Amino acid sequence: MTIPTDLSLHGFIATAPELSKPDSKDARFFARVGVEHWRKEADGSFTKLDPTFHNLVMYGASAKRAYARFRVGDQFVASGYITEYEKTWNEQTVQREQFVAKHIGHDTTWTRYSVDRTPANQPDPPADHLTGASEPPRVVGL
Repeated sequence: MTIPTDLSLHGFIATAPELSKPDSKDARFFARVGVEHWRKEADGSFTKLDPTFHNLVMYGASAKRAYARFRVGDQFVASGYITEYEKTWNEQTVQREQFVAKHIGHDTTWTRYSVDRTPANQPDPPADHLTGASEPPRVVGL
């Protein structure tokens, strides 16, 4: 049996995330994201190149959770797929693409956080809990 895989994208949130239809099942998360690029040189060193910027969207309950958790500058890892669409500006039609994230999380290489292991069937915690402002109590001596 083969391992099921999706495309992945890792980068940073470049614009303030937007949430449309927040009271609907069709909620849509949107943000422009930046992707860093590097070039390996002959001597083994790396040269940082200009980042590229792309559209990232999510839908449904995942969109609402992403909107509550992500801010400008956050590093993320997402899996999903790319879709193309047409956009008309000044009577000219342009082909565009966007990354549709099915799953997204903060990149553990760059982000410090605590893990809430409350069973998944519990309601989402209040928004102030999502900011990580307070840490859970530590258990010592186990």
